[in-house]
Amino acid sequence: MADWKQVAARLFPDVTRTPDDLEALYPPRALAEGARVTRIAPSPTGYLHLGVFFTALVNRLTASTTNGVFYFRLEDTDKKREVEGGADDILKGFNDYGLTIDEGFVAPGVVHGDYAPYQQSQRVDLYHVYVKSLVEQGLAYPCFCSEEERQQAREAQEAAKCRTGYYGPYAKCRALTPDEALARIDAGTPCVVRLRSGGDESRRIAFTDLIKGKIEMPENDEDLVLLKSDGVPTYHFAHAVDDHLMRTTHVIRGDEWISSVPKHLELFRVLGFKPPKYAHVAPLMKEDGGGKRKLSKRKDPEAAMHYYASEGYPADSVLEYLFTVVNSDFEDWRRCNPDANRAAFPFNFKKMSVSGALFDLAKLSDVSKNVIARMTADEVTDAVLAWAKDYDPTFYETLAADPAFARGIFAIDRGGAKPRKDMAKWSDAPDYAAYFFDGGMDDGWELPEHLKAADAVAVLQAYKVAYDPAADKDAWFAAVKALCEPFGFCPDVKEYKKHPDDFKGHVGDVSTILRLAVTGRRNTPDLCAIMQLLGKDRVIARIDRAIQNLSE
Repeated sequence: MADWKQVAARLFPDVTRTPDDLEALYPPRALAEGARVTRIAPSPTGYLHLGVFFTALVNRLTASTTNGVFYFRLEDTDKKREVEGGADDILKGFNDYGLTIDEGFVAPGVVHGDYAPYQQSQRVDLYHVYVKSLVEQGLAYPCFCSEEERQQAREAQEAAKCRTGYYGPYAKCRALTPDEALARIDAGTPCVVRLRSGGDESRRIAFTDLIKGKIEMPENDEDLVLLKSDGVPTYHFAHAVDDHLMRTTHVIRGDEWISSVPKHLELFRVLGFKPPKYAHVAPLMKEDGGGKRKLSKRKDPEAAMHYYASEGYPADSVLEYLFTVVNSDFEDWRRCNPDANRAAFPFNFKKMSVSGALFDLAKLSDVSKNVIARMTADEVTDAVLAWAKDYDPTFYETLAADPAFARGIFAIDRGGAKPRKDMAKWSDAPDYAAYFFDGGMDDGWELPEHLKAADAVAVLQAYKVAYDPAADKDAWFAAVKALCEPFGFCPDVKEYKKHPDDFKGHVGDVSTILRLAVTGRRNTPDLCAIMQLLGKDRVIARIDRAIQNLSE
């Protein structure tokens, strides 16, 4: 009479190592007490989703705030769904948006760490060691059911209004003896290897989720597939082995995985592993039609990290905003620590949203305006050029033709106690900078309704005479004020407000006339600085053109 050790030997004739050998090969990490080891383990099945990035950020913070390790593992066992270049796209997105990885895949084509390999398709021999051990102990068994048989069983369960799945009386191959299993293996019948579950759905398990608190669920009683017929493990089994051997202390993932926790806890138990702590991150939400819904891959372009690259949101802006989504008290902390590095923020699971945090693009833009306002002219110029090179080649060529002029554009009103906040992202730059270039200025502007064209022409003609390209800001404004009284405008805004009927307007209206003539816009950064950058010839030519248009 055969036993399960013989079945295991027949299933895995090339496996010579034991679980103890692997324990020695992947020993516990030499980390300080309390250090947390976290991971992000995506499948290369498409582009980098904002939700994956957000979850990775929570993993990063958990490791960083405890002097632990955050690693990247690639779960690529589902080759049918794999997208070429998907892994590199995810890694590039992490790197581009400032999410550093300590170990594993740290950048496209770059892998390092002592717990390699960090790619599941390269770890198949490790999984076989553990499956062989489980079969030897009678804790797993080969299943020879065909897909047709499985479909018939599902239909029978549905007809009986039973829960579908491979369990209890529906686990047909569970009753096979070792001799029967060996006979089918020798006959070449394809098989998977299943867990021999010891669970009972009538019993409940309880675990503490670090975000959601105590959760109770029915035990798992399904005989899960551990290895598919091609010898490749299922996600459920592979992740248990990997998280143990890589010494993961905290599994932080999307809350769609909560229903799998009973399966995973049973796997850790039968394998003899200490289970990790779990934290399930609620999905990012979006306001829609007066309600909230999950951010959608299909409906929402902002669900893809490519969106933020193409729009030109600085990495620092995206991270700064996501911190406000991660923990509800980050904004208060930032107000008290305006210049502090985010790494000093005391991240806490208990301050994460249980049901789903709202992702607000408008708020991201507000945060990004503040981030860009603090950047230097050189930083902004370099960032705009880098963005434009990839996403707006024409604008790139325009700026790159005169780098000093380009820097001058983005230097205006930068720095100081109250810097302007005209740009939320680099894709705002072409419109922001358009009037600095003759071909980009809009001549179709109109005066405010209370101003007359004849008065504007008179002001502009007089300004041409008084114009001093070398004047500093104070002298420039004095020259503007000097134009007021001769043409019926009040040089003092407060005085004008007391007696508005006595004047055609005030000094601000005179500035508006000049601003429209030179830039074609009513709202711009410092006009004196703009005129100095444009130079005398351009300024005079634009004033002349404005006079001509207003005189027609």
